[in-house]
Amino acid sequence: MHVLTLIAPQGSAALTPALITRVAEAVHGGPPSILSDGEAVDIPVLAIPDPALIHAALDAAPVDAVVTPAAGRRKRLLIADMDSTIVTTETLDELAAYAGLQDRVAIITRRSMNGEIDFAAALRERVGLLRGLSLDALEQTWAATALMSGAVELVATMRANGATTALVSGGFTYFTGRVAERLGFHVHRANTLLDDGTALTGEVGEPILDRAAKLDALQELAAGQGLDMADCLAVGDGANDLAMIRAAGLGVAFHAKPIVSAEAQVRIEHCGLRALLFMQGYATREFVAA
Repeated sequence: MHVLTLIAPQGSAALTPALITRVAEAVHGGPPSILSDGEAVDIPVLAIPDPALIHAALDAAPVDAVVTPAAGRRKRLLIADMDSTIVTTETLDELAAYAGLQDRVAIITRRSMNGEIDFAAALRERVGLLRGLSLDALEQTWAATALMSGAVELVATMRANGATTALVSGGFTYFTGRVAERLGFHVHRANTLLDDGTALTGEVGEPILDRAAKLDALQELAAGQGLDMADCLAVGDGANDLAMIRAAGLGVAFHAKPIVSAEAQVRIEHCGLRALLFMQGYATREFVAA
């Protein structure tokens, strides 16, 4: 037994009763169960449906479709990327704007996240360009950083249901520490920007937290809680998230780069982070707001 979850952007009119019926009939599903009126619905299925059937039934509607096993849907460990996942921006790119280098740094970031160049080398190169940048720019960047839609509910609801939550980023502890405090992540890990007390030195602490380190964090945190990979949910958008996304029982490519979307078990392309709760079978009445 599996469950097909259909999820539409919050407040949209995409998930209509007619669409739900059409998809349920196409996959020979059981009676739908509403998780959020007009936003999310579970359809039980006996076998994993052909993605082509789901795609045809959706008829280009902006709705994400996720198939999960009916058993063990609610995960006990959440491990999340930060930039363009838990927050809406790439914080390093935004920081570079204060040095007048945003476009140059963003090109390197894009190539790194697409898996075109080595992550660690790209990080060192980008940080090197910021040598001499005043530490005030860090605070200004943080003040302008916005949380992704649904981030608050995702972390708070999973915590309230006993899950361990971890923010593991190829970005910087300056930002992950603040995001973790605001949202209530149990753990945060990232890279360290080095400074001389007034400005950045253009160096980053070693070792670099890269793709392998993210996978190590997932495995270490799961082992520490006595959890199997099946109990874990990993979410991210870039190539450095791929190893943890592949390894987790529920690996989610969130508005991800093509290399990640092509290999992830689950793709969220239209919705916010509330989708990660719906795919675990949570209804909105179970959501925790803070």
